[in-house]
Amino acid sequence: MPERVETTTPDGVDYGWVMQVTFVTTILVGAPVVALLSTGADLPTWDARAEFAIRVGAVIWLVVALSVFAYAKRTQE
Repeated sequence: MPERVETTTPDGVDYGWVMQVTFVTTILVGAPVVALLSTGADLPTWDARAEFAIRVGAVIWLVVALSVFAYAKRTQE
């Protein structure tokens, strides 16, 4: 018979949930924002487009990650 698997109930923020929600929210919010902002930028080459998307996407990811973490911290039991 296999050994019983232990379970834990950690106190504090569920970082797995924070990472999952950050990933999904960044895609759902970030893609339209990057597309909207790119219409006003001069992006003549694919390299320029990729760099623009990475720069803007990184800022969006950081804002979303901090917001989701703050929400999780505020609403933890």
